[in-house]
Amino acid sequence: MARPNATPRRAGLIRTGQELIKRSPARAAAGAFLLAAVVFTGLLSLPIASADGRPTPFHDTFFTAVSAVTVTGLVTVDTGTHWSLFGQIVILAGIQTGGLGIVTLALLLARAVTRQLGVRSKVFAQQSIGTSQLGEVKSLLRTVILTTLTIEGALFVILLPRFLMIEDSVGRAFWHGLFYAVSSFNNAGFVIDDAGLGRYEGDFWILVPIMLGVFIGSFGFPVFLAVISSRGNLRRVGLHAKLTIVTSVTLLIAGTLAWGVFEWANSDTVGSMGIGEKIFHAFFASTMMRSGGFALIPTDDSHPITLLATDALMFVGGGSASTAGGIKVVTLAVLFLAIIAEARGDKHVIVWGRTIPEGTFRLAISVTFLGATLVLVATGLLMLVTEAPLDRILFEVISAFATCGLSVGLSEELVPFGKYVLGFLMLAGRIGPAGLAAALALRQRNLMYSLPEERPIIG
Repeated sequence: MARPNATPRRAGLIRTGQELIKRSPARAAAGAFLLAAVVFTGLLSLPIASADGRPTPFHDTFFTAVSAVTVTGLVTVDTGTHWSLFGQIVILAGIQTGGLGIVTLALLLARAVTRQLGVRSKVFAQQSIGTSQLGEVKSLLRTVILTTLTIEGALFVILLPRFLMIEDSVGRAFWHGLFYAVSSFNNAGFVIDDAGLGRYEGDFWILVPIMLGVFIGSFGFPVFLAVISSRGNLRRVGLHAKLTIVTSVTLLIAGTLAWGVFEWANSDTVGSMGIGEKIFHAFFASTMMRSGGFALIPTDDSHPITLLATDALMFVGGGSASTAGGIKVVTLAVLFLAIIAEARGDKHVIVWGRTIPEGTFRLAISVTFLGATLVLVATGLLMLVTEAPLDRILFEVISAFATCGLSVGLSEELVPFGKYVLGFLMLAGRIGPAGLAAALALRQRNLMYSLPEERPIIG
């Protein structure tokens, strides 16, 4: 008797979901991630998910599930020893779900935005996302999924032979290759070795593919689509793709130089290593600073100024509509270009033959302010429940907001309330920038009149 009502009920739910995305993209994003977090928290709460067969405390399962779904990589229990194979499979499924969900949801939000705007605004929104194919959702999502599986498959094929050489069984080699391929491309930072990636110190066959997976994953699918449509000719890609690539490479070089200089003589990290090893460690660390979350050396051993530099790079994050977090590299690029234009006295910001609209600057400022506010509030809350020094608290908070995953070990030490704070911060950091951008774009309106201008004093 219930079957005849199933289809109308399902259709009603679909219409409700479509209306929610249309009216409030930010709420739709929050709901999707919260639902995923609840599902994976439930799975990790099962006794079969832990290695000892006993239920894991709820605050630890919630934290781990959120960290996986938001592809962060922060943990409160060791992934390799605490969780059973079933638990690790659940975590990997959460990473893959979160990685694909983040990208597809961001693109769907962008499509919801373009449906609400006029022709000029629609063209602007499409260009700001970096692709002209937003209307072709099925084709776009098919491309996203195919690209993801292709890159992850390539990483797996590269890693598997090496793991077959060093692991004691084919099953362990297969699992390690698959886990690190997915974790690296999705910028998740999860590891299943109790010694972390430090176990593979000096093993370029493993470390280099992981670095490449993280760096490629941080660009975002709008960049991939732009490069594919231009057939590899970078001169023909749009402004968004150019800004993402140039800013990402610039930050990679800057991070390498900063980390190398600050840690060169640090005996707790690379001070006793050879020159070649120091350079590789600096390059690896810089690749992971903005979103990767993998570490060869305990981050807590780094010099305080290195932690501060890492804070800045984590806060920036990676590319838009990517698995990386932060305020995004294009946001930083837009703010930097605006400052340069203001210093020169230019009325408009022009880069590579294109003028950046003023609304983009307002959006960049809003996203940055939102991120800074979240970090400030979370830092204050943690200061109430832990006696850890401010630099450690700030590092862990920014890593959670930017869904980076680098840690100074504070997450494991926190009381349950502190773990919930970081858990919700990971969700807010993942949803916040993209959700705010979509919400503000939907609220844009053109006035048919103008009011008198009056400039307040700035500075």
